Amino acid sequence: QVQLVESGGGLVQAGGSLRLSCAASGSIFSINAMGWYRQAPGKQRELVARITRGSSTNYADSVKGRFTISRDNAKNTVYLQMNSLKPEDTAVYYCNIGALPSPFSSYEYDYWGQGTQVTVSS
Repeated sequence: QVQLVESGGGLVQAGGSLRLSCAASGSIFSINAMGWYRQAPGKQRELVARITRGSSTNYADSVKGRFTISRDNAKNTVYLQMNSLKPEDTAVYYCNIGALPSPFSSYEYDYWGQGTQVTVSS
């Protein structure tokens, strides 16, 4: 089974920084894209950033220039460096990966982390 463990969330003041980590473990043959989503109170879950296996990246307009997504393929880990945090960044952040659990898998599966709370005070 594939497990995603997130860490790095917390409470910071506006303008501060946090670094989120998400480590995948278990039965994994290969991982393709990895990403971070967030869901704020009263709002729908939205894509924050994603990164392909070849390290191509994509960001939501609201975080461009402030957040940086990266990955360590040897560790099956994806990171989200969040700088210049704003109160509107407050949300539960979820890690997501698309992976083949074995070489015999017919489909790529989506896996989700448990979520980590990020709170930015004004």
